[in-house]
Amino acid sequence: MDRAPVTFVTPRNLAIAAVAVLAAPAGAAAQAAAPPPAINQADTAWMLVATALVLLMTPALAFFYGGLVRSKNALNTMMMSFVALGFVGVFWALLGYTLAFSTGGPWIGDLSNAFLRGVALEPKGTIPHVLFMAYQGTFCIITAALISGSIVERMRFSMYVLFITLWAILVYSPVAHWVWGGGWLATWGALDFAGGTVVHVNAAIAALVAAVVVGKRQEYPSSSLLPHSVPLTLLGAGLLWFGWFGFNAGSALAASPIAALAFVTTMLAPAATLLVWTFLDAARSRKPTAVGAATAIVVGLVAITPAAGFISPMSAIVLGAIAAVPSYLGLMIRAKTSLDDSLDVVAAHGVGGTVGALLTGIFAAKSWNGVQDGVLAGNPKQLMIQATAVAAVIVYSGVVSFVILKVISLISPLRADANDEMQGLDISMHGEEAYLHE
Repeated sequence: MDRAPVTFVTPRNLAIAAVAVLAAPAGAAAQAAAPPPAINQADTAWMLVATALVLLMTPALAFFYGGLVRSKNALNTMMMSFVALGFVGVFWALLGYTLAFSTGGPWIGDLSNAFLRGVALEPKGTIPHVLFMAYQGTFCIITAALISGSIVERMRFSMYVLFITLWAILVYSPVAHWVWGGGWLATWGALDFAGGTVVHVNAAIAALVAAVVVGKRQEYPSSSLLPHSVPLTLLGAGLLWFGWFGFNAGSALAASPIAALAFVTTMLAPAATLLVWTFLDAARSRKPTAVGAATAIVVGLVAITPAAGFISPMSAIVLGAIAAVPSYLGLMIRAKTSLDDSLDVVAAHGVGGTVGALLTGIFAAKSWNGVQDGVLAGNPKQLMIQATAVAAVIVYSGVVSFVILKVISLISPLRADANDEMQGLDISMHGEEAYLHE
């Protein structure tokens, strides 16, 4: 009769058996399906705060812009920001979100989430999907409101509302899809942490086109059109900086180390811009101005936005310092032209956003962000990708903004009546005055 082979117990056999026993649970776990994403309470709490902070930026922008115009147009200018909360906010939920963040293709999302279908309490990353939608909506709102700075004191309010509503759907949403929704720029590897191209370059080019199409104010540039309330502008700048921590640090979409990095860079870059701007003001006129300080803060915030979670704190200081120079020169050059970009949206947001996007391609460091290196870390290709993203947004936003303005001008004139413009748009458009005149 055959006998079973004898197995001798040796130290080697014992070791093999122990490894097999220990490895079995690990192997089984590896083969099991990955657990579904779960909502994280800390991340959700932070994103609730960040969403509120970014929403606050639109009233802050109203203060910033409102102080820079003449008193007879203060309410109209502030309403141009506040009205975006309603019209852009609603249409973002109806159509904008799905065009930006549903699967779709490389150019635009599909309609699978139209009217918030499928957007409920299920996880989107580690936060509720509906909260992600709301957070992104605050970005769309502030971006559309930024455009108003180029056409204050002269555009008919109803036509402005129609324009920014259509622009949010036809321009902002596709560009957001390109970069943040898995579109072609995301595939290329373009870095835009919180909106250098999607928000600031995009809005600035639309503002430039609107300023040209609507035309300059009657008194420009023959008379001095001075701000009526610099303290109001300073208040707006301070609130913008406060809200911008939600704008940039919130773009990490989690209470994470990257959010902390974005928070710190958002503190340091505008500080450096303000420092350099003060010296530039002093060198030019020997009198650093409060309007200059408020503008410097905004320029620094704009410049750090695309880079906030991709670069080191020391690089943020350098970036903020560099960004001051081209934007300052842009303001000086614009003042010598006939272009009535009333509140210098192009110099602050266009130039600042472009410089920030390009410097992101230089200063990005994988050691900090875990995503991609820039030129200084040995990846010169990243600068070319950043430049391509900026150029693409400039062309698309410029062309489509021009078409939208021309089409709606067929419905009704874009420009306020000459008498209304001279009287001030507060009375003619809203039947109110910002200040009582006794």
